[in-house]
Amino acid sequence: MARQKGIIKLDGTIGDITFYKSQDGYLAREKGGVSADRIANDPNFQRTRENGEEFGRAGKAGKMLRTAIRGLLQNVADGRMVGRLTQEMVKVLQADVTSVRGKRNVIDGEAELLEGFEFNIRSKLGTTLFAPFTAVIDRVAGTLNVDVASFIPINMVAAPGGSTHFKLTSAGAAVDFENETFEVDTNETAQMPLDTIATAVINLSNTVTANSTNPLFLALGIEFYQEVNGVKYSLKNGSYNALSLVKVNGV
Repeated sequence: MARQKGIIKLDGTIGDITFYKSQDGYLAREKGGVSADRIANDPNFQRTRENGEEFGRAGKAGKMLRTAIRGLLQNVADGRMVGRLTQEMVKVLQADVTSVRGKRNVIDGEAELLEGFEFNIRSKLGTTLFAPFTAVIDRVAGTLNVDVASFIPINMVAAPGGSTHFKLTSAGAAVDFENETFEVDTNETAQMPLDTIATAVINLSNTVTANSTNPLFLALGIEFYQEVNGVKYSLKNGSYNALSLVKVNGV
């Protein structure tokens, strides 16, 4: 691809050149490649069709997970998160050692590979919240809990400039990727000041159906606020907020 330069930016197709806008600016690329009909029917492209089918399944699985924890994602800004999550979902599918190529899926794969995934690559939980915490999933009881030890916010939170308060958020989700359904329970703390006073011990408890047969996901996040004249405003539309999958329990 080529980058467009100049005052006038083009968007569309002229001859064999397609001009378009992306997150990296205005780009141009030459039209070409193998026809869709040949890819769909030519035996030489069997591997391509299998890869395409699994990539589509990974994209759909990523969308299901995003939808399940949408309540928390609405406050986290990362324009490349969808693509990054799809890439990780592909790895989950590729870990399926039971199904044939093209039919590998999340259920028979390794959902645990998603543990540690950061939904905001510009503000990672591990470099924002330094307070020690434990994340535990109890499938039998249907509980997904995060326990945070008492900590002094000003010392254990890497807060962006201008922020005065923060809160911790969590979501516990059971996702049925095959039937495209989910259940989710969210929790959050009160908005706490970024000061030198130690917090109380924090417990964020989330509950789903006991003995669920679906993959379970536990997310933990932190959101920042700025207080002005007694009103707390979300800081920078979520660009500094962090959200991570701190525990995953596959089937």
